[in-house]
Amino acid sequence: MSVEPRQAEVAADALASLMAAGDLPPAAPAPAAPAAAQPLAPPPKAEARVQRLSVVLPARNEALNLPTLLQELATVLRSLPLAAVEIVVVDDGSTDGTGELARAAGARVVRHEEALGNGAAVKRGIRESRGEWILLLDADGQHPPAAIPAMVELAERYDMVVGSRGGGGGSLHRNFANRVYNRLASYVSGHRIPDLTSGFRLLRADVAKDLVQLLPNTFSYPTTITMTMLKAGYAVAFAPIDVRPRRGKSHVRLFADGSRFFLIILRIATNYAPLRVFLPVSLLFAAIGVGWYCWTWLTEGRFTNMAVLLLGQATMLFALGLVSEQIAALRNQRVGHREER
Repeated sequence: MSVEPRQAEVAADALASLMAAGDLPPAAPAPAAPAAAQPLAPPPKAEARVQRLSVVLPARNEALNLPTLLQELATVLRSLPLAAVEIVVVDDGSTDGTGELARAAGARVVRHEEALGNGAAVKRGIRESRGEWILLLDADGQHPPAAIPAMVELAERYDMVVGSRGGGGGSLHRNFANRVYNRLASYVSGHRIPDLTSGFRLLRADVAKDLVQLLPNTFSYPTTITMTMLKAGYAVAFAPIDVRPRRGKSHVRLFADGSRFFLIILRIATNYAPLRVFLPVSLLFAAIGVGWYCWTWLTEGRFTNMAVLLLGQATMLFALGLVSEQIAALRNQRVGHREER
């Protein structure tokens, strides 16, 4: 596919001027006031947390959207007081010249010769990033770069900021499925999660690199990051954004990726909060067992083997949940000690 020369040239100039800036020069010292008139010195201003930023864009066949997005990114990032910025485009086996276009625009390109999955591209970008903070966003143009300054401001108080779409950004059935996942994830984690699957997020690079081995190679990586960080005790904020319509075809598969999201939520739940899974199931079996016992006692005057089986199953599930909860607590304690060191 041919690249529009003028559009690529504008984006290249913008990115080159942005990333060539390097470290900001120190401010010139102000002349000292006379000793008699010297005012009390104000307390030193704390340095902003987000200073060195890596922007990671997983891209597969996004030549239609990438030039405009890179130009918008350069404009927004130039307005922020950042000491250093890099833009990493992970070309996940594109066949439409996505990698060449990004390279011509001045971004650093890492290529997969064959498509490994959106999550695999994100993992590669996290490993390749050099900044102290990582900004993840999709290359399809749906995530508005204009929301980045607000996310950077929230990052002063949080370890991760997620761009929350507010139940929009997709077709009717996808939005409904996302709301179901959000409710389930909120119950499992014990925190309100307005957007579980958003790929637009800003997080600490050290945390992202620690969690990268847990991430799947598919579109469900945002689910894993969000659930794991919440259960590990990190501070997570959700910033509302307005999603833009994308051009081109989405690579998300509703049923395959949707079922994978559900299984990942259950897997993380059993890793971090087992009783939130085992206790309701145990109570359900116990209620069925008691109900069956009452029914057979009233109709047949006996205590059946099925009632024994159901009540025994409920007891076993509850005991298994308690043991799993203790194991999870020990694992979280080790993670906490490692974080303190």
